[in-house]
Amino acid sequence: MKTHFSHDVLIIGSGAAGLTLALNLSSVGTIAVISKDRLKDGSTWYAQGGIAAVLDDLDSTDAHVKDTLSAGAGLCHEEAVRFTVENSADAINWLVEQGVSFTKNTDNQDFHLTKEGGHSHRRIIHSADATGKEVHSTLIDRIRNSDNIDIFEQHIAVDLIQQADQHKPRLRCSGAYIYNRAQDVVCTFDAKVVILATGGASKVYLYTSNPDGASGDGIAMAWRAGCRVANMEFNQFHPTCLYHPKAKTFLITEALRGEGAHLKLPSGERFMHLFDEREELAPRDIVARAIDHEIKRLGCDHLYLDISHKSEEFISSHFPTVKKQCLQYGIDITKEPIPIVPAAHYTCGGVMVNQYGATDLENLYAIGETSFTGLHGANRMASNSLLECIVYARSAAARIRQQLANIEPVSPPPPWDESKVTNSDEDVVISHNWDELRRFMWDYVGIVRTHKRLERAQHRVKLLQKEIAEYYSNYKVGNDLVELRNLVTVAQLIIRSAIERKESRGLHYSLDHPELGKITRDTILVPTNFAGQNVIVDQP
Repeated sequence: MKTHFSHDVLIIGSGAAGLTLALNLSSVGTIAVISKDRLKDGSTWYAQGGIAAVLDDLDSTDAHVKDTLSAGAGLCHEEAVRFTVENSADAINWLVEQGVSFTKNTDNQDFHLTKEGGHSHRRIIHSADATGKEVHSTLIDRIRNSDNIDIFEQHIAVDLIQQADQHKPRLRCSGAYIYNRAQDVVCTFDAKVVILATGGASKVYLYTSNPDGASGDGIAMAWRAGCRVANMEFNQFHPTCLYHPKAKTFLITEALRGEGAHLKLPSGERFMHLFDEREELAPRDIVARAIDHEIKRLGCDHLYLDISHKSEEFISSHFPTVKKQCLQYGIDITKEPIPIVPAAHYTCGGVMVNQYGATDLENLYAIGETSFTGLHGANRMASNSLLECIVYARSAAARIRQQLANIEPVSPPPPWDESKVTNSDEDVVISHNWDELRRFMWDYVGIVRTHKRLERAQHRVKLLQKEIAEYYSNYKVGNDLVELRNLVTVAQLIIRSAIERKESRGLHYSLDHPELGKITRDTILVPTNFAGQNVIVDQP
């Protein structure tokens, strides 16, 4: 059985960011794409709404920038926002060139643009209500037809490999140890350049809209390798996920509210006017807090999202996926409201990078939800996430293309050593700790926080970290153990960041500090083994 692989580029993650990067590098070297499950089993596939971009003559770069800065509650890095927006049209054009089919107007065949919360213009280009699936499936088809790209499905990264650079007095990233889930063996992958595109960490919460793989793997690995992380306290809770005992993670797209859906109490009354003049089109943090407030005030399990006042033809043409999915649970959205509840949806913080996705560690990049670019600030605006994936993946690819030929290979890294561990006969420890971690994160570090709750969470996470580290040291790794180890690391980073922020801003709302602070700054955590080799994003 082969357990050592060598490529020019190692991409860990197979969503929009990872696949875009792979396609943009396919002509310059050999590439390995690591996918935890199947290629399509990431968050990209399930993205419904669309991609924000300046595509209409009535819109402008300045307007998109202004809307993003407003949603970000003062923490967006304006340089990153402007860079992303200025490259938005090129990103969409590239996707169209790859074969992505976006919805068009029936009258003039221009692209149909919709509007979502926080946006002042119609600028969301989409493929009905399954944009992520259309983008992801197109990129997957292109990847599978590429000669220079090797795909490794059912593989999960365990840790990054660092080795001394013979030409420079410092460490560099030279690969990763990857667990082959199908064959139950850890393999060694070496590469000149490694890219983390593993998505976010919303699985750290009990309720989430994300698929099972969103366990913060890239963030945790980068932190252990000495990279700084920033703004981990800003976890976006999507306001509207389907509430049903059999519906695990189905998100009700923001576009429903953009097209006139109303949020309602169990009594049928609307309530968003009590919280924001923009009502249902307020940014996600405001809407999520409003729903959370009403659920707790009334002592109910869920509220409702109602678009049944629109025509059946309109609903069926604009939201076929939502209609079909809800019908599976006996809910006809053309005739009745949808039961909804907020759920963890997006990690706004992450591994600190520059405009090219470079991290603090030489030859290590991070793109997509794994990274912190400065774009999202204290609250990600709707449909900016897929845009960030494409823009920064292409930017990273451009930089890597320039440098790849000049990167000297290092000696083969040591193979994975499991000579001192045994097979576990106590996997119940993993499932118990997994459940406990996600429950106390939901209860203590959720939509509304207090200092006392955060202290309780900090106490619990320290005990869990110790227990999980001991378990990891004594037993062979498996998928659940790798994810749990990463989740407890990310949970600790979220809690530390939340404790450090003595204010309420964007997605971080504290009852002990309800006002905005006088100083606007990021929460930057520095590991004890800080790599400190590259120049990263400046403070806003």
